[in-house]
Amino acid sequence: MIKKFVEEVLAEDVGRGDLYALVSAAVPASAKIIAKSSGVFSGRVYGDALAELEGFEIIWHTDDGADFKKGDLLAQIKGDSHKLLRIERTLLNMILHASSISTYTNAFVRIIAPYGTKLLDTRKTRPQLRVFEKYATRMGGAVNHRLGLDDCLMLKDTHLKTIDDITIFVAQARKMIPFTSKIEIEAENMEQAKSFMAAGADIVMCDNMSTEELLEVVRYKQEHFPNILLEASGNISLETIESYAKTGVDAISSGALIHQAKWIDISMKMD
Repeated sequence: MIKKFVEEVLAEDVGRGDLYALVSAAVPASAKIIAKSSGVFSGRVYGDALAELEGFEIIWHTDDGADFKKGDLLAQIKGDSHKLLRIERTLLNMILHASSISTYTNAFVRIIAPYGTKLLDTRKTRPQLRVFEKYATRMGGAVNHRLGLDDCLMLKDTHLKTIDDITIFVAQARKMIPFTSKIEIEAENMEQAKSFMAAGADIVMCDNMSTEELLEVVRYKQEHFPNILLEASGNISLETIESYAKTGVDAISSGALIHQAKWIDISMKMD
């Protein structure tokens, strides 16, 4: 999957061929990948796949999930000039995109780490980039939520509009979905949370609840359904995430990890 992705990203940029290569012969060349801002690195496995595909050497001076600061040497690359200039933007775009998401994700992780709360990503990913972007959140310290509709039965408000009796539905679902698949149900208030716990949910997502409401749900869960997991979600920001972690929920999910991440600055310099 990584190889195919890298092939497609490169083909998008190269098109029918790099016009530069028509003008002059290739010569031995080397270059450095330099950090022009600080962050958390991500994208090494994709860079390795590109190096294997195009036949150039890449020597890493960092690893996925590692912190770096402005001015750090992240990697050195060696090959002929045609290859290095051909892959420059593809390589940079992949590590810039991934590292930007990892950097933003890690800012959330550092805040909630003292509370033992897991940070989850969501399915709010760019089309055809889900695996890549979820890889980046993972390198930033998050835990992947479901990758698609096939690995967890999650019932959101839109699903619930089509279900007459949630207890009957959950009982039927247990007979139909794989044994290892969990059932997660989105609750918008305390009464729904109680109902979904009683119905047999494995996870209750508390959507857009206040921290006061969450505290009440956590207390009820601990007293009556200690094995059920609680997830908080809904417009949670860097400024507010600590208050949600303090409620005692098991996990906090946020689409912002991906769609609000701002690109950091990394560049390639020829020697």
